Amino acid sequence: MPLPRFALLFVLTALSCPVAAIAQDWPQWRGPTGDNHAAAGATAPIKWSDKTNLAWRTPIPGRGHSSPTIIGDRIYLTTADESAGTQSLLVVDKSTGKLLRETVVHKGGLPGRIHGNNSHASPTVASDGQRVFALFYQDGGAWVTAFDLAGAELWQQRVCGFDPQMYQFGFGSSPRLVDGKLIIAAEYDGPDSGIYALSPADGSQVWKAPRREGISFSTPIDVVVNGQRQLLISGAGLIAAYDASNGAELWKELAGAAATCGTMVVDPAAGLAFASGGFPNDFTLAIPLTGDHQVVWENRAKCYEQSMLLVDGYLYAVTDRGVAYCWRAEDGEEQWKKRLGGSYSASPVLVGGNIYISSEQGTTFVFRATPDRYEQLAENQLGTDCFPTTTPSSGRLYHRYGSGQGDTRQEYLAAIGE
Repeated sequence: MPLPRFALLFVLTALSCPVAAIAQDWPQWRGPTGDNHAAAGATAPIKWSDKTNLAWRTPIPGRGHSSPTIIGDRIYLTTADESAGTQSLLVVDKSTGKLLRETVVHKGGLPGRIHGNNSHASPTVASDGQRVFALFYQDGGAWVTAFDLAGAELWQQRVCGFDPQMYQFGFGSSPRLVDGKLIIAAEYDGPDSGIYALSPADGSQVWKAPRREGISFSTPIDVVVNGQRQLLISGAGLIAAYDASNGAELWKELAGAAATCGTMVVDPAAGLAFASGGFPNDFTLAIPLTGDHQVVWENRAKCYEQSMLLVDGYLYAVTDRGVAYCWRAEDGEEQWKKRLGGSYSASPVLVGGNIYISSEQGTTFVFRATPDRYEQLAENQLGTDCFPTTTPSSGRLYHRYGSGQGDTRQEYLAAIGE
């Protein structure tokens, strides 16, 4: 049954940083408003290739799946060189693509084994406008390092132990700034499994919310429900909410799967949250933010690594099997589906009424965010692979991708657009 709308009760959280984000900045995972929406009035190119519509293209050392973070005239990425045993922060000039600085954060201590589709530099950098924060899994723990905007280290903190035994797949969750705190999820089959809040000033722990011992990779998202800021997360066989001020568990519902990677999305008008995954079972579901929190609708579509996108009351997704869907958010009724092909780790992004989604094979599909039908605008190929999510800013797309195979593979950061 469709839920009534509660437009006055729920307000989707904007960026929870102490400094308001500039409209064209993209300060953390899923952008300034936490929903992968570019600012109102933003534009982006529709068509490009390796020979057309590129403002610049810069070779990136090492390998990483972190998406570009943008503050002012700088882009921040993390990368890792497995042969050298290093994990680093990269600072790139947004206008020219010049690599301004490479700061080695860790040398040695890389985990001996991770999933073949993962990297040693997968979490996306977060920024409060004054500092940037990079999260790495190394030396048996989750470590966060703060830098100034030029890339000079300010402090470093071991958040917790992180030493998964059953599934040694690496790390996937990104840090997020929420209500003046740096939020980090580190879920594994060990005693330190939890969600942590740190002080951005010095990395000291503000609170810890324990989580079930089991490997999962999702990043929490924040939302205000009846005046209270909450953190929502899927995984560990649960959909759960925590008080962002102190980490207290507010509610949980047995639903979803043991392991998920995607970040939940929220429809404030319908009062619903959405999750997808996972392992061992496939699911996409909607759950209310108040009341008994019983699942409202569910299907067997699976977006394991990639997050979904909510636009004007409709939920858009591209599944692991390469099928694009549009569902009505309030009741899950399918509006259309279209097979795109390929496999997916990147998440869809909304810019100017269009949705951009890149496959692991390096193809970016552009289609309209409309429930009427699947309306494709372009199919663009750049390189041979893509795992990070593309970042929109100032009329361009900042796109990290790889080209080549094995020892000859090279990563690039490209500015798409004139």
